[in-house]
Amino acid sequence: MPPSAVNQLPPSAVNAKLIALISSAAIAVGILLSGFVISEPAPYELYMAGLIAVWSLFGLRISRAIVPLLVLLVAMNIGGMIAMTQMADLANTPLYLAVSLFLAFSAIFFASVTSVQPGLYRLIFIAYVVSAVATSLLGIAGYFHAFPGAEMFTKYDRAAGAFQDPNVFGPFLVLPGTYLLYLLLTGPVSRMPLLAVPLLVIAAGIFFSFSRGAWGMFAVSAVLLTACLFLQSASGMFRLRLVVMTIAAVALLVIAILVILQLPGVSDMFTQRAHLEQSYDTARLGRFARYTIGFQLALEHPFGIGPLVFGTIYGEDTHDIWLKALMDYGWLGFVSFLTLTLWTICAGFRILLRNRPWQPYLLCAYVAYLGNIGLGTFIDIDHWRHLYLLLGLIWGAIALEYAHQRQLRLARRPMPLAAISSAG
Repeated sequence: MPPSAVNQLPPSAVNAKLIALISSAAIAVGILLSGFVISEPAPYELYMAGLIAVWSLFGLRISRAIVPLLVLLVAMNIGGMIAMTQMADLANTPLYLAVSLFLAFSAIFFASVTSVQPGLYRLIFIAYVVSAVATSLLGIAGYFHAFPGAEMFTKYDRAAGAFQDPNVFGPFLVLPGTYLLYLLLTGPVSRMPLLAVPLLVIAAGIFFSFSRGAWGMFAVSAVLLTACLFLQSASGMFRLRLVVMTIAAVALLVIAILVILQLPGVSDMFTQRAHLEQSYDTARLGRFARYTIGFQLALEHPFGIGPLVFGTIYGEDTHDIWLKALMDYGWLGFVSFLTLTLWTICAGFRILLRNRPWQPYLLCAYVAYLGNIGLGTFIDIDHWRHLYLLLGLIWGAIALEYAHQRQLRLARRPMPLAAISSAG
């Protein structure tokens, strides 16, 4: 818009545009910080807590369609507070539950802002890709000791990026990787080289995390994404393109893995991590044995035993989101989380393939969410920041669809006779 036209705009319009730009930039900064979680509370928590507070003071709107998300997340955290009353020593439990409650509100926040401003989806995904590429480069540099002190970005000889754990670092990269894959599959051929570079960086980050869960999540997300695109399109040419690109991608992936495995140390780590079962899974009090013990314990303690208490008793935490919900949040938290999961999956699936401007973002977030929930059966995910972002993105689309259907119903509603007479 030329300066002369801007000068003719009313001050209220200029102020509204300026506020929109500032608010969009504030959200982008928050997403960028999500890739850097070396300690708790992380900069992401501190920044987003302030942002949510300010946004709430100046008009955060919660759609009626988002109320189930709000109620179920709050109920889950109330379960955690009740479980805390069963503890003899609170230790760091108040901080742990404060982070849990913050993450719940972050999901509600992202659902609310995207349901009001669907244009934020693109900004959020772009910022997420930038954050993922940056933390992936740190993880790769750490794995190969690219510069002095780079090993701080590794753990257990695995790439961890700017995260505390490679098993969180890897899954964090799945959504941006899936989104880049979507753009690669659906975009023009001329843009493929620009998309392939960040996708390769993120894929390398996932690989060098040596997280079996991240490998499986990315593979499942890619397959589900391709299948959904195949089903959604009625174009024979587009379907043929999907088939050809899938075959080419698989062939290139196999070649790339074979080349990478020639690097010193990579082959041994890959062979070790590629086993479905590790020694800490099948030992006498290993992960699988603790599942049985924990579920029996849940029957004796319906209010839970308190956050993080299970690990102090048996040496390691639950490594299962369902068992963790029972132990840390009690039966109230377990039922709330289970209901929320089933509701999110069903409501998201119902609108998954509808042709809407926000559908590509819903599709990528949905398949990544399914992978996270599946992985939650083998690892604790209740404090994964990106899981709550995924919840917010999906519920934002659910709220947008609710508003869209409401507008259609209002448009189809017959006009009263009095209004027709006055119009005539």
